Amino acid sequence: MSARAHGGALPHPRREGIGLGRFNALTRDDTLAVLLSCCGSRRWAERVAAHRPYPDPESLLAAADEACYDLTPGELDQALAEESLSPQPLVGARGPGTLAAHTALRAAHAEYERRFRHVFVICLDGYRDEELLDQVLSGIRTRLGHEPDEERAVAAEELRRLARGRLTRLVSSGP
Repeated sequence: MSARAHGGALPHPRREGIGLGRFNALTRDDTLAVLLSCCGSRRWAERVAAHRPYPDPESLLAAADEACYDLTPGELDQALAEESLSPQPLVGARGPGTLAAHTALRAAHAEYERRFRHVFVICLDGYRDEELLDQVLSGIRTRLGHEPDEERAVAAEELRRLARGRLTRLVSSGP
């Protein structure tokens, strides 16, 4: 799960897992489209696509990680710009105080975007639905205290983790 789907920003259309074999067999244009739904950097998508076919999911993830580490500042800006700007209510967040928490989260998102000039991204893979709101609120509160250069590094790492999770889901099922 990502914050995009649960409070960071709107999700890209969710793709069903197609399996590694089908991923490797896609046309170049279809591969780029699928990869751009995982990370919005064109250069990242081109680098990952160029190394097909992948023998196993681990090789794909390693190539994706390396391509993320090599993003230039402009490419990172492009990838962050492709993440949606509109926070969504978090799935599973219910009960007393939820409305107030979502109001605080919207205000924190606005402050984050004002301060850092890009959306707040956070990878929430591995957390249960009932933990998501607390994780996002805690994460954004902590990260608002960062200096811009420090936060840029954290956002780049969160973006890498998001892309990795999306790719994992993409190749997780199918032939």
